[in-house]
Amino acid sequence: MSGDASRIYTKTGDDGTTGRLFGGRVGKDDPLIEACGDIDEAVGALGLARAELDPGSDLAELTLANQRRLFVVAADLMANPHSRERLEPGTSLVDADLVGAVEKDIDALVAQHPLEPVFIVPGATRASAAFDLARGVVRRAERHAVAAARAGQTVSDPVLLTLNRMSDLVYVLARASAGDAESPSHE
Repeated sequence: MSGDASRIYTKTGDDGTTGRLFGGRVGKDDPLIEACGDIDEAVGALGLARAELDPGSDLAELTLANQRRLFVVAADLMANPHSRERLEPGTSLVDADLVGAVEKDIDALVAQHPLEPVFIVPGATRASAAFDLARGVVRRAERHAVAAARAGQTVSDPVLLTLNRMSDLVYVLARASAGDAESPSHE
């Protein structure tokens, strides 16, 4: 390896801060960064779930699409509040269309896989367990995003709505991926 371009470390965060999209820095202990870390963790847990699904299946593709949506949420959160006009819907800006897309996915999945009115203990399948883990992490991301907003950070309403809906979507993905394995007759 030669040159700085091949190095993964930059040393710019050695002072306890991290860079924002379009400039500026924020403390690594800020609730905003906690929310982004949670989103990163949720994307990883969704990746575990997706790895357990049939490649190219509807559930796998939907999972990938929502991993990418979470990247948009993280970009929106990390944007310098003085440069929000530079954000692009669906790439770095969460807007009503993204919220609506998540809601549409929830409705479609529930129509295909009606929810049982029972308490679910995670672990019926590896995929459903990973989805349930991801759901908990998304809920934590939402809590940290709310804390960031209350601490004075710029957190848009569509970001909060998306995180709230995303936890519902991931719950439905878990149930759909488990199928009959977690029906009351199997417990």
